Amino acid sequence: MKVNEGLQDIRERLVENGASPDTVNLVDTIMKRASLPAASGASATSLLQLVRMLMRSPAAHSSPRVYDDLVRLEASLQEKAEEIRTIREEEENRPMPKTKKYYKELKKKQS
Repeated sequence: MKVNEGLQDIRERLVENGASPDTVNLVDTIMKRASLPAASGASATSLLQLVRMLMRSPAAHSSPRVYDDLVRLEASLQEKAEEIRTIREEEENRPMPKTKKYYKELKKKQS
């Protein structure tokens, strides 16, 4: 995922969560830096990674409100990731029906 797109998504989620203006300003500042030509190739593996990077920023350490907003967002992203992981595990562990070939071979073995 491109960093700019991820930061835009994070910004929208923060606004939906009622984050403080300082938190939104932090994301806007980082978005401006990420839009520079030197950072155009930057990518991130997930939104969770981007939120954790924002949590390590000086602005987050200097303001408890900003840090708390980011922690709240991180928790919701982790919950969603766990839900998705659980669904995938259930799908992988679901019993699969046997093929006709399997039953033919089983019949041959029993005869």
